[in-house]
Amino acid sequence: MVRISYADWERLPARKTDWSKFDAQTDEDIAKAVTEDPDAAPLDIDWSTAKVYFPRPKQATSLRIDPDVLAFFKATGKGYQTRMNGVLRAYVHHQLDKKPGG
Repeated sequence: MVRISYADWERLPARKTDWSKFDAQTDEDIAKAVTEDPDAAPLDIDWSTAKVYFPRPKQATSLRIDPDVLAFFKATGKGYQTRMNGVLRAYVHHQLDKKPGG
């Protein structure tokens, strides 16, 4: 997920979506396109085990990071610290899931 300001959004190249073609699609056209798309998610998703995470205030800290690792994340653009936090969070969840009763 990337957050950008409205000013940055306005500087993006013009969008080339043909909305008239989109509006002309029938429900059957859309259903056919979805069934033919190998990347489409199944429509019968079981949300009963979904986890909801509410953002909590972050805690500022000093952390020593290898220069190449920091450069990699910084090169991904604005929000790199949030992405680094996401990677660390995924690691924590993985470790906790490995523990008995975790």
